[in-house]
Amino acid sequence: MIKVAVIGLDTSHSIEFPRRMQAPDCPKNQSVPGMKTISCLRFETPYQNREGLDKRQKQLEEWGVNVTEDFEEAIQGSNAIMLEINDGSFHLEYFKKVCALGKPVFLDKPLAMTVADGREIMELMRRHNTKAWSGSSIPFCRPLTKILNEAGQVERAHAFGPMGESPAGDSLVWYGVHTFEHLQRIMGRGAVEVRAFETDRSVVALVKFKDGREGTVELTRKVYAYGGTIWGSKTIPFLLDATFSYRDILRLIKAFFLGGQPPVDMETTFEGLAMMCAARKAIETGKPAEVETL
Repeated sequence: MIKVAVIGLDTSHSIEFPRRMQAPDCPKNQSVPGMKTISCLRFETPYQNREGLDKRQKQLEEWGVNVTEDFEEAIQGSNAIMLEINDGSFHLEYFKKVCALGKPVFLDKPLAMTVADGREIMELMRRHNTKAWSGSSIPFCRPLTKILNEAGQVERAHAFGPMGESPAGDSLVWYGVHTFEHLQRIMGRGAVEVRAFETDRSVVALVKFKDGREGTVELTRKVYAYGGTIWGSKTIPFLLDATFSYRDILRLIKAFFLGGQPPVDMETTFEGLAMMCAARKAIETGKPAEVETL
């Protein structure tokens, strides 16, 4: 049994992942046995007030989770960490607290809110030899794997998704991570430049790759669907089915906690963050922005 300490309670993921680990009424086709959330560290952020935290705490306690405001108490007895903090500006602070514990860490999306914070997280991971993985569940939604196998060598791709509104920080990074990372899943690494613009309703970014290929990300406010088009040996439009997204990424997290390699390496995750930050810079300057590297 993998004993998990969840750090953070300001995101619905702090409920949805434990639900699939241990809630008695979780549907069998959504559950991921072999994991148990034993504790959760709660603290307020701009993403959740005390009343909301109290409600979530009550739910977790019904599933046998010890909810505390003491960090040492939260990590005691655990053998894996899930950083489930909606506010990405807190990610570096809490990664510093867990990176030297010798326990595998899943850092929920986004990696950070700035390239500088993301780079420091990467440096800490290397310095302490931390086994860490960070990413969104959307790149693993059905039927993307099947579509990629059918498409062959991808020459171009368009990925669309929602532009959620964050209560603090940059919404492009906070929620655009889902769509940028599913473009990454299609195109692979190698982004070098981003052109982007923003309207009242959307953000559109054109990503140039070092081999000359291009990919487009389209983020739309108040439209909650994911999909796109892949141009390879076949042209394939697609919609992503997120019905089992929590379950499917939790299965990958379980395999990672048991010693497996993450499905996405942290260098790729960092590049995704750098793509989003380049998109924001391109919007602000009206000029193409370079994708920063480690």
